[in-house]
Amino acid sequence: MFRNAEAALKRAKASGDQYLFYAPKMTAMVARKLTLENKLRQALDNEEFVLHYQPKVNLASGQITGAEALIRWHDPRTGLVPPGRFIPILEETGMIHEVGRRALRQAIGDYLRWRTAGLAAVRIAVNVSPLQLRHRDFIGEVGQAVGIDERAAAGLELEITESLIMADVRHSIVALKAIRALGITIAIDDFGTGFSSLSYLAKLPVDTLKIDRAFVTDMTAAPAGLALVSTIINLAHSFRLNVVAEGVETEEQAQLLRASNCDEMQGFLFSKPVPCEIFEARFLAPRTAGDEIGDE
Repeated sequence: MFRNAEAALKRAKASGDQYLFYAPKMTAMVARKLTLENKLRQALDNEEFVLHYQPKVNLASGQITGAEALIRWHDPRTGLVPPGRFIPILEETGMIHEVGRRALRQAIGDYLRWRTAGLAAVRIAVNVSPLQLRHRDFIGEVGQAVGIDERAAAGLELEITESLIMADVRHSIVALKAIRALGITIAIDDFGTGFSSLSYLAKLPVDTLKIDRAFVTDMTAAPAGLALVSTIINLAHSFRLNVVAEGVETEEQAQLLRASNCDEMQGFLFSKPVPCEIFEARFLAPRTAGDEIGDE
């Protein structure tokens, strides 16, 4: 009885309901979740989390300007696991702290290795979770990570969602200033979803604004969608911010963004996220005659 009540309680907390009656499927859901949690702990011990990189491209020149590091779980039993299946569990259990630390160190290590090898090293953007930013030791951990080499900070950008920044603006401003003081650039991710006050946007110590993919999709559906994207781009430029459009999947979207003076794009039109070795060979290695950037 207690076990079933606990299953109903957890389901109620997750769904936001005030109460729920127990159903047998709840026990099955809890069991699956616990199994996944145990697998993730093993994955952390066995270093099964890897980084895939998705390039950012200058819309005017077509040149690679940077890359976003995306955490992937390579389960030896089933292969790559979709992030939506395991990221929420990492957040809920607190494992995101260790996974995030390792991702940060790996991204910095890859950037420094590219530079040492004479490759066209580009700045790497690493996503920051809400738990990480709110942790009292986070800024110190970032400082320690880039402190291994004087070149490291120049190769790192932290991406923080707009909703996270707006949840506690005063704390965010203090934290972001401390991060920028380390020489690291900052991007607001998923812009347009967090209801930013324009007065706060002007005060935020950030360098780049990333337009949420939903707005990029709506851009070709109706004139209002394009007007909204153009307004965001003009607003960002008035604050001297770089603008990156996320989720660009069609040439029509790219052309509209180019006409709206968007600075950069990121999306499947150019490349999906790929393993580090493929990213290096395809986008960073010296080009030979006849090579096309972005070729599969």
